[in-house]
Amino acid sequence: MSTLKSPYIRLFLLHVLIIILSNYAVQIPFEAGPILTTYGAFTYPFIFITTDLTVRLYGANQARKVIFLAMIPALVGSYVIGTIFEQGNFRGLSALNEFSLFVFRIACASLGAYIIGQLMDILVFSHLRKLKAWWVAPSCSSIIGNLIDTLVFFFIAFYKSPDLFMAQNWVEIALVDYSVKILACLMLLVPLYGLLLAFIAKYIIKKPLQTIASW
Repeated sequence: MSTLKSPYIRLFLLHVLIIILSNYAVQIPFEAGPILTTYGAFTYPFIFITTDLTVRLYGANQARKVIFLAMIPALVGSYVIGTIFEQGNFRGLSALNEFSLFVFRIACASLGAYIIGQLMDILVFSHLRKLKAWWVAPSCSSIIGNLIDTLVFFFIAFYKSPDLFMAQNWVEIALVDYSVKILACLMLLVPLYGLLLAFIAKYIIKKPLQTIASW
């Protein structure tokens, strides 16, 4: 934390919060008609928009620094919260006295997927962010980053999992989860990214959007 200064500390805390919340939410599957997914599909995409804004405003190096510093706190926090509220059920602090392989696998899967997915997101975004159309970089980086992240996460977390339902259905859930993430990104989060970018350009950076979009 000593290597980060405001506003990086806020970004660090936001990354940790989204990861912990998503790792809890992914334990809770639900069906919407024929669609089988988890609540984590609706929370995790926010981290890609957060990363893209970090790259746009402060550069890829600072974004990587935030990611690597957020890893361990997010891992520990995910295990603690996931164990206390395992599969959506409150078990109390006493649950921490017993090792939960199910929650530990989710936390480790999240760590691996987070690192690989976010680094891929930064790589793609950095190559495309100088295009005049501001929406191309966050759209493409979210599509590719979410794909890598989802595959890595679900395989590590649920392949031959002690949770029989997730072990039997993780491939289907992963595909639906990815589809939901992409729809959320393209329909909601990318437009939100554009609004935030315009707000920052007008009221904080005080430069035309075209100027900040080419950073």
